[in-house]
Amino acid sequence: MNDLTLFETIVIAIVEGLTEFLPVSSTGHMIITQGVLGVESTPFVKAFTVIIQFGAILSVVCLYWKRFFRLNPKPVPAGSTSLRRFLHKFDFYWKLLVAFIPAAIFGFLFSDKIDELLESVTVVAVMLILGGIFMLFTDRIFRDEAGRKTELTEAKAFRIGLFQCIAMIPGVSRSMATIVGGMAQKLSRKDAAEFSFFLAVPTMFAATAYKMLKLFLDEGGADVLRENLTALLVGNAVAFVVALVAIKFFIAFVTKYGFKAFGWYRIIVGALILILLLTGHSLTL
Repeated sequence: MNDLTLFETIVIAIVEGLTEFLPVSSTGHMIITQGVLGVESTPFVKAFTVIIQFGAILSVVCLYWKRFFRLNPKPVPAGSTSLRRFLHKFDFYWKLLVAFIPAAIFGFLFSDKIDELLESVTVVAVMLILGGIFMLFTDRIFRDEAGRKTELTEAKAFRIGLFQCIAMIPGVSRSMATIVGGMAQKLSRKDAAEFSFFLAVPTMFAATAYKMLKLFLDEGGADVLRENLTALLVGNAVAFVVALVAIKFFIAFVTKYGFKAFGWYRIIVGALILILLLTGHSLTL
C-alpha cells in the first residue's frame, strides 16, 4: 500500500525543490503542505521529505559541475609539505569537508533530540518568525560586505559549518544559517549563497543516506521502500527540476534585492502555521 498518492508526491516534491535552497525553511513549508493535503505523517512520509533532498542536491551538482569536478588551478605555495600539497590540490573538497564536520558530529550526537524538536510545530513557527525578523535587518548588518571578494579559508569554512548546526533547530533553515554564516565571514551575498548550495551536497546526502538506512533497517522497512519506490523516484525527479529553477532565481534575486523579502515571507509563513494551530488544525511532519 502506497503512503502517498501521485498528486501528493508531486506537490510535496515541488515544495521541497522550491524551498530547500531558499532561506525560508523547507520544514515549515512541508508542515503546511502536509496539513493542507491531509497527508498522514507515517514513518515513510517522514523519510520521504528527507530522501527527496537527493534530487535537490543533484541540481546543485548539475548547475555548478565545472566547480564541483575541478582541482585547484592555483600553484602550490613553495615549501609546502606533502599533506599541504595534497590539500591544496583538492582545496574545494577539503573546505567542504571542514565545513561539513560540525553538522556531522552534532547530527550524530543529537539526532534523537532533533527528531523530538521536529515534532513541535510550534517551535518551527516561532523560529520562522524570529529568523524572518532577523532577515529584515540582514542587509543592513552586512551592507559593507556586498560585492567584496574574500578568500574562503579553512577556519572560515569551519565557522560556516558551526552556523549550519543552528539549522538543526527546525524552522531556522539550513540555507539561512549557512548564508548568514558566510556573510559573517565577509563573503558577498552571492558567494555566501553559492557556498551554502555547495555545503548542502555532503550535508543533505548524509541525511538522505541516514534516513534510507534507518528506514531500511526498521521492521518491514525494506517492503515499505519497495512499495513506495515510484514515489521516491518521482519525488526526486520533480525536486531536481524545480530546484534548478529555484537556485537560478534565488541567486539573481538576492544579489540584486537582498534578503528583506524573504524575511517578511518567513514571518507570514510562521504566523500562518500558528493560526492553523490555534484554530485546531493538527499539523505534523
